[in-house]
Amino acid sequence: MMEEKKPGFKHIVRIVNTDLDGNKPIVHAMRKIKGVSFMLANAVCALAGVDKQKKTGTLLDPEIKKIDEILKNPKKFGAPSWMLNRRRDYETGEDLHILTTDIKFIRDNDIKRMKMIKSYKGFRHAYGLPVRGQRTKSNFRKNKGKGLGVQKKKVKSGKV
Repeated sequence: MMEEKKPGFKHIVRIVNTDLDGNKPIVHAMRKIKGVSFMLANAVCALAGVDKQKKTGTLLDPEIKKIDEILKNPKKFGAPSWMLNRRRDYETGEDLHILTTDIKFIRDNDIKRMKMIKSYKGFRHAYGLPVRGQRTKSNFRKNKGKGLGVQKKKVKSGKV
């Protein structure tokens, strides 16, 4: 049977344009936001002064607003720069933390820039090869959906 919830309980809480489950603890629910890791979720709870194990649905509106503000700009509230996911941004030079759909947009722009300036990583992205130094003899043998595999050499029949 479903247990009765308190009158102020919310089943869905919206933080940073993401719907979070109200039945989960806030530290676990925040992990559903793209760009929020385990460490950042713990840090945000500490900076906001919210108990990590408190259910998301029981949070008060000022607590939700505070968490939202901290997630949008964690550096402003004292989060260390090593915790941010975009340090020394290419255009501004600042340490930023990117969330939700902005991650994919900025990542795609970075890859386009690498291709445009014809860097080594740009070439690797353009040809669909591994970018970070992995070996390619046995892995990455996919040719745009067609598996290649290893072909045996034909044995020549000859008298020895």
